[in-house]
This record gives sequence, C-alpha cells and structure tokens, in this order.
Amino acid sequence: MICRLNAAHRVPLHTLEAAAHSGASPQQLDEALADEQAWVVGYWQDDVLMGYALLAKLPFDAELQAIGVLPACQGQGIGQRLLNKVVAVAKQWQAERLLLEGRAGNQRAIALYQQAGFGEDGRRKEYYPAVKGTTGREDALLMSLPLA
Repeated sequence: MICRLNAAHRVPLHTLEAAAHSGASPQQLDEALADEQAWVVGYWQDDVLMGYALLAKLPFDAELQAIGVLPACQGQGIGQRLLNKVVAVAKQWQAERLLLEGRAGNQRAIALYQQAGFGEDGRRKEYYPAVKGTTGREDALLMSLPLA
C-alpha cells in the first residue's frame, strides 16, 4: 500500500532512511513531513515501511528530493511504484516538469529514471563526496521528466 506519510510515521521513516542511505537527513525528512508544499509517500507491506519518496512542490516544477527502499527489498518494483505515485502527485500539482538529482554511479536508480522517461539535463562535476570504501568524488546527474 502506498500512502502519504505524516508526523506519526517519523520513527519508521527515519529507520528506513538509516538503512536505505538515500541522502535525506533526519531534519530534511521531519521538515517535509510538516510542510504542506511537500509530500512524503511510503510503501507499506503489512506494518513495515519498505520504501519512501520525498517530493517538493516548486513554483512551476516538482522535485524528487529522495527515494529510498530497504536494501533487502530492492529489485522488487517498490521504487517503480513510488516513482509512479510521485509522478501522479506532480501532475495533480500541475507541475511542468519533475526534476531530480542523483549520483551518476547509481546505475540502478538511473535505469529506473530513464525507464520512466527522464532525460539527462546536465552534470555537476565531482559534486558528491566519495562513497564509503571508495576514493574520488562523484558527479551529480541532473534529470527531468516533462509533465505538461
């Protein structure tokens, strides 16, 4: 089941992000839960939060700021379901585009976005610090999906 999360879901959301490492800070998640201009959607199976996505409303666009799935549940289509919900909400907001930024080396996420119709808009060279256990910084990939 996918639904919009609220402050009552704070603990399972923080627990999920600690495992998923999507890049959202606890403060960012808490602020989004309280912000009417943001949606945090969660994918539940039974009583377990298995994935979430954070969507922010901008003046003309919407921005996918984070998407995370429990590592043990990746590859089961949860990210795709969450992304479909995010696109639907952005369209309800009448956003012209859905924007996102991600690590260029995150091939699983990039493939998900490309499959959904996102195109590359640009790169931020050496934007992200090295992933734990690696050396060298990583590019940020800027992508968008036209909605209008």
